[in-house]
Order: sequence, then structure tokens, then C-alpha cells
Amino acid sequence: QAYIKRIEEINPLVNAVVKSRFDAALQEAHHVDKLLSEGHGDEDSLQEKFPFLGVPFTVKEAFALHGMPNTSGLVSRRNLISTSDALVVSRLKQAGAIPLGVTNCSELCMWYESSNKVYGRTNNPYDLQRIVGGSSGGEGCVLGAACSVIGVGSDIGGSIRMPAFFNGVFGHKPTTGVVPNDGQFPNALGVRTEFLCTGPMCRYAEDLEPMLRVMAGPGVRKLKLDEKVLLEKVKFYCMEHDGGSVFVSPVDREILQAQRKVVEHLETQCGVQVQYVTIHKMKYAFQIWSAMMSSRDSDGQEAQLFTDLLGDHGKPVWPLWELMKWFLGMSLHTIPAIALALTEKLMKLNPGGNAKLVSMGHNLRTEMMNLLGTDGMLLYPSHPIVAPKHYFPLGMPFNFVYTAIFNVLGLPVTQCPLGLSSEGLPLGIQVVAGPHNDHLTLAMARYLEKAFGGWVCPGKS
Repeated sequence: QAYIKRIEEINPLVNAVVKSRFDAALQEAHHVDKLLSEGHGDEDSLQEKFPFLGVPFTVKEAFALHGMPNTSGLVSRRNLISTSDALVVSRLKQAGAIPLGVTNCSELCMWYESSNKVYGRTNNPYDLQRIVGGSSGGEGCVLGAACSVIGVGSDIGGSIRMPAFFNGVFGHKPTTGVVPNDGQFPNALGVRTEFLCTGPMCRYAEDLEPMLRVMAGPGVRKLKLDEKVLLEKVKFYCMEHDGGSVFVSPVDREILQAQRKVVEHLETQCGVQVQYVTIHKMKYAFQIWSAMMSSRDSDGQEAQLFTDLLGDHGKPVWPLWELMKWFLGMSLHTIPAIALALTEKLMKLNPGGNAKLVSMGHNLRTEMMNLLGTDGMLLYPSHPIVAPKHYFPLGMPFNFVYTAIFNVLGLPVTQCPLGLSSEGLPLGIQVVAGPHNDHLTLAMARYLEKAFGGWVCPGKS
């Protein structure tokens, strides 16, 4: 009831929960109360069977949640209601968690501002004039605004970590292939199945690991979550920026200061030596990500065209025609979606250049894996700037590469909040480890929360 009241109070300002199921959630909560009052098993057995018994959670609208819409911000899907649950949603429900509703995302989950022609725009709880990030932006927002405590997100270019950063919460992109992506739209096909990750988002670091265990199901065996982590034994590396790509904003002074404080804290409190590194290929992160996203898979299958997705449940979409309609205020699509549909056609004009970039991406992955090994972590900015004003991404569309590059590298990454900037906006850092070493970044998230305070309620500054 407290969470429902909070959503009803805050949502008119932020527009994060786009469809609620409050009556059903309260009925399910009463059922849990009844279960407990009738004494069905002791606390330990209930904990084992239902680790999230009675815990409220929210779900990115791109995932199927029974009885809820599943449009992904696409007008042609606005009458579509889910008749089943996405696998991760089903697993959280089976673990006892109670869904409150679904949250906003960008159109077709391919932009870092959560705005679309079905639900409108979501506003940042720390400053309503600023973005929440995308595509799991509504999810980041409800968590940051204390309207939810745990949530389901997905990430192919930073769609968990950017919203977690902009809204001051934790977000984890697992190692690729551990958590199932079933039941979301659009789902990845071809080579993109190696890049799309479903993962947990939450206000408190301690919830990341139990969420990951439930969401991964049997896949959790690939990880080392039972291994104890001694940070004193970990090799730490730090990189403060991408090397100065012309397409990307320079890293904010306050973000750098926060990262340096983390380095200082590790060196003084853990007695480790943090090594500063320069990985030159990171300067070409956007080009590498774009080329790998549009490359063929090992069977030679071409990547699915974004333009085809735009036409889901409707007529084929012609990007140039949509652009003309957009200028006249008549298009049913957002300008970022139209722009992406146009640029993917340009990508096909240079197959030779793309092949070189894909090769560079594979070499970068090898270089990163050799650096991190099984006991290394890299500290890297979550984004070059704090949450920008609405529409700013249109002028700097490539800033998302600070997160996106790790999708095509297949590495586990956790975004951790580091307090607020002088303007009262969340700061944060990405912690990156080698494949299947998610336990390292999750341990680091818990450590940083203790050291730097974690989530700060909006309005406290």
C-alpha cells in the first residue's frame, strides 16, 4: 500500500508507471499475509522457496507482464495486451514478488531518452527538466523516486546502466547468455543475441545478487556467486575517459572527481594499487558497437533491420517519408527512431569498413579479457555527463557508447551511484569484470554503497 501511495503521489510528475495493476497487487499481498498468518512453513523454508515473498517490483513495459500492455512505445502495438509473462517476470513472481505495473521506455528500446508517442515522456525525479535515460528509463525513474524497490530492465547499449546512473540507483548488465531474454519486444535476433542482456535494477546493492539468482534460474551455474570476494586481492584498473572521441562529450569534472575519490578510497582503505590504463581502441567505441550490431552472425544471418521493427503490426515504414511527415507533425514515430532507421541504411554502404571495425571489436575484447583475467576490475565512467536536459541527446547522440561498448564485449558491468553533484543530480561509476565474474562487480557495488552512501532520496539535497 505504501508503494502504491507513493506512485500515485509521484507519477503525475514523472510519468514513469504507464500502466498499473494496484487492485491485483493488493489482492496478492493479502494472499501473502494469509499464507503467513496460517503458518505455512517456518521463515527459513519460506525464504528458500520464496526469496522475494511479498516484495513489490516493477517491470519495463518492453517485457510481457500478464494483463499489461507490451507496446515498447510503438503506436501500432498500443492495443496489444500480454497474455503471458516474460520468463524473468515469471521467475520473480514464482519467487513471491508482486508486480505493481509496467514502466516507460524509448520507442523500440533504441534511444537514451524514454519518450514515445504512446505514453509521452518520463521526467527525472531529481530535476523534472532532465532525462531519465533509456531505454529502461521509466524503471530507473521509479526506483530513484522510491516508487519501487526492485525492477526488471534490459540492456543492448546501456539501457540498464544509463537510467540507473541518471536516477541514482544500481543496475547490473550480466555476462551475456546467463539471464534469458525471452518474452520481451523487440527481442534480439542473429548476432544481437550475443549483446542483449536482461538484468536487475534496484535501489540497494544487496538486492542485485538475489535478483540475479532468481532471474538467471539454472543459468546462474555459469557464475561464481558463492565465491567470497576479498577486494584486497583484486587487481584494479582505472580509465577516466574514452580517449577523446570527436563524437562524444568530454567527461564532466564532477564525474571525474567522484571516480578519483573511489580510487583514493580503495588505495587507502583496501591497500590496493589502482593502475591507470589507456585502452586506445575505446576511442572508436561507437564505430565498433555500430558495426558489430549490424554484422552477420556465425551462420551468416543478417541483423534484423530496425526499419522492419518499426513496421510491426502495421504497414511497412519508409524512413524518408516518415521524416517528412515528422516535420509536418504527422508521424507516429519519434525523431530518434526515424533517424536510426535512416542511418542503418547508410551503414550498409560500407561493408569493408564495417568488417575492419568488427575485427577491431574482437581484438578489443581479447585485450580487455587479458587485462581483467578472473581477478581484475576496471573503473570507467557510466556516462560522460550527468543527466542532461530533455532533447539534449538529439545533439549528442553518441554519448551512450560509454555503456554500449561493454555489450559487444560481453562483459559483466554494474553501475553504482556515488552521491549527488553540486546541482543535486546523481553521480556514478561503472565497474567492469571479465566474463562470468559478475560476483566481483556485485561485491564492489556493496562496498561502494557502504563507502559512499548509495541511493539518495530526491529532494534531500
